[in-house]
Amino acid sequence: MTDTPLSQRRPIHGVAVDQGSGLAAALREARGTAARDDDLFRFKQLVARTMSAEATTLLVDAQYGRELLPEIAAPCLPMLAYEADVYKIANDDRITVLPDNLKVSDYPGLGVGVLKFFLYYGPNDAEEVNARKHDLVRQIGTQCRDSGVSFLFEPIVYDRSIEDSASAEFADLKPELVERATRRFAAPEFNIDILKVELPVNLNYVEGIGEARMSRAEAETVFRRAAEAAGDVPLLYLSAGVTFEQFEAGLKLARAAGVEMAGFMCGRAIWSDAIGVFGAEGPEAAEAWMADEGLRRLRKLGEALA
Repeated sequence: MTDTPLSQRRPIHGVAVDQGSGLAAALREARGTAARDDDLFRFKQLVARTMSAEATTLLVDAQYGRELLPEIAAPCLPMLAYEADVYKIANDDRITVLPDNLKVSDYPGLGVGVLKFFLYYGPNDAEEVNARKHDLVRQIGTQCRDSGVSFLFEPIVYDRSIEDSASAEFADLKPELVERATRRFAAPEFNIDILKVELPVNLNYVEGIGEARMSRAEAETVFRRAAEAAGDVPLLYLSAGVTFEQFEAGLKLARAAGVEMAGFMCGRAIWSDAIGVFGAEGPEAAEAWMADEGLRRLRKLGEALA
């Protein structure tokens, strides 16, 4: 385990490959009749092996984490997700299911210094629902502190009144939701070392990137306000399923706004195109793609922070 915690590293160029059932389904579709039971592990393995050569940190999931950790090359810092599956949610209140094969106290023994926990969070939800979510995050934060593990928390915002999170209606509300969620979990009571947050705007509606529903000046103001809500807690931006080009543009927009982010964590925007290569040409071709185009994308995102 490195002596320098992730929260003190700058800049952080992170790669995430913690997706579970959703990625497995995409690989099955891409492979067709050639699909194998171990395709999900093999894909994650090639991402970990290639991207850790240049990434600052690499995030793996609880299911395959123990097997993937040896694939992460030093000095890349391993990060392990504390979820059964990011798509496995307990109920309509969207409470993340914890893994049954992993405890917070296991992390030091695995040589992992950073725990990542994901939670859907609706600032406008009922007080009772959010109190349960606050309690869960507080509990994990306390366990991380007691185990000497850094806590990276990832809130993904939603609003029950708007079903389509890609809609213009949700785009109008998103800046407020991200700012409120960031401010709430920046509170010391949660013992969060790093906040992994969404870009506070939908880039499809920002002038110069998509439809000009929001001007670039307005978008920069949104970025500054949302970042200021974090106080002294370092911020990482996540790609949240946007394209590589959009995420690169979003990081540049944040920098233009003067946001002092700690860095980024990127998953699908870097490696999603390798799924098709994996399906059409096999794992070796996908690994070659990652070592070429995947690393090129990682470097380009790093340049966007400069």
